[in-house]
Amino acid sequence: MTDTPIRTERRGTVLEVTLDRPKANAIDAATSRIMGEVFRDFRDDPDLRVAILTGAGEKFFCPGWDLKAAAGGEAPDSDYGVGGFGGLQELRGLNKPVIAAINGIACGGGLELALSADIILAADHATFALPEIRSGTVADAASIKLPKRIPYHIAMELLMTGRWFDADEAARWGLVNRIYPAVRLMDEARAMADQLASGPPLVYAAIKEVVREAEAMRFQDALNRITRRQFETVDILYASEDQQEGARAFAEKRDPVWKGK
Repeated sequence: MTDTPIRTERRGTVLEVTLDRPKANAIDAATSRIMGEVFRDFRDDPDLRVAILTGAGEKFFCPGWDLKAAAGGEAPDSDYGVGGFGGLQELRGLNKPVIAAINGIACGGGLELALSADIILAADHATFALPEIRSGTVADAASIKLPKRIPYHIAMELLMTGRWFDADEAARWGLVNRIYPAVRLMDEARAMADQLASGPPLVYAAIKEVVREAEAMRFQDALNRITRRQFETVDILYASEDQQEGARAFAEKRDPVWKGK
């Protein structure tokens, strides 16, 4: 056992977060609260630009809620901390890119945790499921998110049958971005994180806020809010040095130097 269920490593402007809770990386309420603190601190640290979330070992990314803790009396509506279950699902104002590197089984709340990331990379042996139906409960976050991410009828099949599917099928439905051999997964995740970290952080922030808020808005209402600078991140971006730097760099045919201000 490790001293803490969550390991973190700063690599320049990238934060790597590893769920390390043998044997299966299941999440109980205490672990979820730690994860919330980790991602809150990532959100609020101006020196960090991108996060990678993965699991320890080669078999499990995360199976979701710790059923042993549940059997011991932990309620399903326990205090999961500042970001909700797994620290990501309900974390307000997280306007930085998060990459999920799925290194094995991602089921139940583990798959819902992956859905909270912006980009999902998977090892070729990764498998997925939403088995809550078999235990007489609802995959709450997945019931909200999945039909918006993949075809409705496929989402309903997965929710209503709880069947397992592999990385190739996940990619076919657009649920994962890329599949890699397991030995390459973290190298590829780090390469993508470095690419994102070299990009314009204020633009990423605007993209994430607009996408998040516009989901419940009519197209024209959302577009009006952008053009009128009524999104906070868009207003900051349009008044920033980075906005001017991007235009200058394009005109001067050079790479821009982003300062995040």
